[in-house]
Amino acid sequence: MDRPAGAAAEYRRRPRRRALSPQIVGSPRATAAATTTAVATPTATSGAAAAATVPAATDGEALVGATAQLAATAALPGLPQALSTRARALAGAVRRRCADLARIESPSGDAPRLDALAEELAAGFRATGATARREPGPAGDHLVLEWEGQDETLPHLLIVGHHDTVWPAGTLADWPVSVQDGTLTGPGVVDMKGGLAVLEGAFAMLADLGQRPHRTVRVVVVSDEEVGSPDGRRLVERQLRGAAAVLGLEPPHPDGRLKTARRGSTRVRLTVTGREAHAGNDAHDGVSAVDELVDQLVVVRGLAGQPGTELNAGRISGGSRANVVAGRAEAELGLRFATVEAQRRTLDNLARLSALRPGARVRTEVLSSRPAWPERSGNPLLRHVRSLAAVLGQQLDGGPAGGAGDTNLPGSRGLPTLDGFGAVGAGAHARDEHIRLDQLAPRIALLAALLAVPLPRLRDRTEG
Repeated sequence: MDRPAGAAAEYRRRPRRRALSPQIVGSPRATAAATTTAVATPTATSGAAAAATVPAATDGEALVGATAQLAATAALPGLPQALSTRARALAGAVRRRCADLARIESPSGDAPRLDALAEELAAGFRATGATARREPGPAGDHLVLEWEGQDETLPHLLIVGHHDTVWPAGTLADWPVSVQDGTLTGPGVVDMKGGLAVLEGAFAMLADLGQRPHRTVRVVVVSDEEVGSPDGRRLVERQLRGAAAVLGLEPPHPDGRLKTARRGSTRVRLTVTGREAHAGNDAHDGVSAVDELVDQLVVVRGLAGQPGTELNAGRISGGSRANVVAGRAEAELGLRFATVEAQRRTLDNLARLSALRPGARVRTEVLSSRPAWPERSGNPLLRHVRSLAAVLGQQLDGGPAGGAGDTNLPGSRGLPTLDGFGAVGAGAHARDEHIRLDQLAPRIALLAALLAVPLPRLRDRTEG
């Protein structure tokens, strides 16, 4: 028998809980009265609770907060209480959805497994009202989703995520998904099966409330983010055109803060070709690619020692036997950059590497590259999200992150961008990867509010 897919279906199988009274749901007059009451006398889940949990605001921030509260109550009367209540009811379903997604192993490059997960995700999001299509990629299908907004004339909101993980197939055999001490642990739960489940939950909740997002929302879920999105980048790039703002589903900082900037990241393959020879009888006829590579890495480490650049030699291979002078060797390097200038300078220097010994050849190949997304003063998008969080009784802030992701691209171009809307947790790419179960409901409510409430003006040409 076919089963309903995703968090939306599971939530609808639960007893319905009406967070909004029939009077508020009814006539426009009742709606207006409810809105006025909510603004004049904040509930414990909106202004009052927020005032007790967030630092004192400047006059400008107070104005943004008041605007966010007005927008929230106008978008849906009783919105803060409704979202918080429904999110708590939905958190268990989202936890189970995250666990189910994590049990579908999806390592980068494994197209059959990635395609199976893409189809499962598409089914879940369709149940919340999305249109979904799979976009073929060389190492697995990507997913493009769209929800119609209440005002189709507004620029769309773009959300980016990924469904590949760093964990090889078979990891579940000795590290099963499980609940431990208030956390859900398992391969890929925080990076980023949790973020995908939270987003599905937010849309499921809006659908259950009979609401659509304020503006059209498009989501791109790529299958190759963990290797730099070499193919998925084209889809993100395509959807950037005309976007009002961009949100990322990567996990936040471990303390829940959003990510407001990211370092640039580039993967480089350094390949050395030498000449094989018998290491005992004819060593003088050989040119060791391994020796050349070792010397080149010393040079590269010197280049990476420049301000704003960090290097990790992630993988090295070469040679065939101990009694054969190595004819080939290569290294895969991971570079991180604090600024666009540091990135340009270092990559230019790497491109100019030349062999240090006669007969050797050196080739530098950029496998993937993400531009640095610098921290910017102001940040009206962060102010808006922080104020919405306060209306929901949450304390939230943001800060720059060391890692890179698909939000680097819009952030580097000056588009209003925030990342870290995924599940709160820690341990990405490590055996202690986990998400905090007590933070699922607040994250679901925050994302749903952000989808339902109008955005402020974030740039001169952005309306709504």
